[in-house]
Amino acid sequence: MHDNYNLNQLMELVRERKFRALRGILTEMNEVDIAEFLDELEVEDEILVFRLLPKELAAEVFSYLEDIEDQEKLITSLSDQELREVLDELYLDDTVDLIEDMPANVVSRILRNTDSSTRAQINQLLHYPKDSAGSLMTTEFVYLHPDATVEQSFARIRQVGLDKETVYTCYVTQNRVLQGVVTVKRMLLSAYETRIGDIMEPNVLSVTTAEDKEAVAQLFSKYDLSALPVVDGDNRLVGIITFDDAMDVMEEEATEDIEKMAAILPTDKPYFQTGVIETWKHRIPWLLLLMISATFTGTILGFFEEALAANAALTLFIPMLMDTGGNSGGQASVTIIRAMSLGDVEFADWLLVIWKELRVSLLCALTLGVVVFGKVMAIDRKNATVALVVALTIFFTIVIAKLIGCTLPMLAKRLGFDPAVMASPFITTVVDALSLLIYFAIATQVLGL
Repeated sequence: MHDNYNLNQLMELVRERKFRALRGILTEMNEVDIAEFLDELEVEDEILVFRLLPKELAAEVFSYLEDIEDQEKLITSLSDQELREVLDELYLDDTVDLIEDMPANVVSRILRNTDSSTRAQINQLLHYPKDSAGSLMTTEFVYLHPDATVEQSFARIRQVGLDKETVYTCYVTQNRVLQGVVTVKRMLLSAYETRIGDIMEPNVLSVTTAEDKEAVAQLFSKYDLSALPVVDGDNRLVGIITFDDAMDVMEEEATEDIEKMAAILPTDKPYFQTGVIETWKHRIPWLLLLMISATFTGTILGFFEEALAANAALTLFIPMLMDTGGNSGGQASVTIIRAMSLGDVEFADWLLVIWKELRVSLLCALTLGVVVFGKVMAIDRKNATVALVVALTIFFTIVIAKLIGCTLPMLAKRLGFDPAVMASPFITTVVDALSLLIYFAIATQVLGL
């Protein structure tokens, strides 16, 4: 929030209807802080305060509003002239994002208040698949000709750059075909009569419109990019993706993975803007599935009911064995899922992954096996035979759990599923059943049950 004014002071100005003073403060604030302030207001006050903003600032603030419903109410309340001014100042990719989330009647009004050229570009972007680079890009970029001089290029940037997403990175094209890239810094350090083709970088990294947007976001991280050109099948430049759009994708993907790993269906709404019923709908399918799959555990316990009755001491260690197995599998799965999301591990690496996790699991299993053997003897006061059964179970459970934890996510990716689905809840359920089978198999052999 602004250095000299906190949220309570701004709210007080709204309550007292001191709009002139409020406008003066808002024009000095960062657009992100203004958007956060508007989110705290009632709808009627939010509309009033939004109308106080200069049109350039209003467009910036509008793109940072988190609540889609607030955006919709603002659009509905603005006059056609006011809406046109906001849309004229919005970057094209922000307008496309807005349209994708709005109901049909609001979309119709938005498109009515844009010029024919903008409508054509919006429709073009909306035809790209939702998770593609084409849906993420903006067509507002600066392109230069390789035969133009630096002086001519600066004149072009001054002429067209005001409404472009970025002017610091310019793309060199000839007949729309991407030739290279040149930065404003390189142009500033070159003589005015220098040809752009002589100072451009010809080896420019680009993606096609069909490229998956998660893969695009990984390129930004890997090569530390500020913008990335998007080309069609003939290498013609059709748009660019900027760093802020890539960051949004990274945040969405990270949130989606976390939700899947916690056995929740993904949602793109903030926590407090998701209703109780909607939250229930997102959580209950996985809970039902995991509960049903967990009945295998009960079936196994029922099958060995007589063995447990004959040696009741075995029952004491079941929770520890199941928890340890689940935790071991969860560690491996989360590690591999993260490695795959960063591009460090591919399905082709499965033998290397298994070999590494096998060695890690043997070390972990040996350590915990020795510790649990001593615990059962010294703390639980059980005989050496029972301690051996528990220690051996721990050993084999950890080895198998880690191997399952590392292979299932890779297998899921290979079959076209999201690897995050194979995270802790699912793997824990599988390992629980296996740990009991291992436990009773060893107990039967060692104790003669």
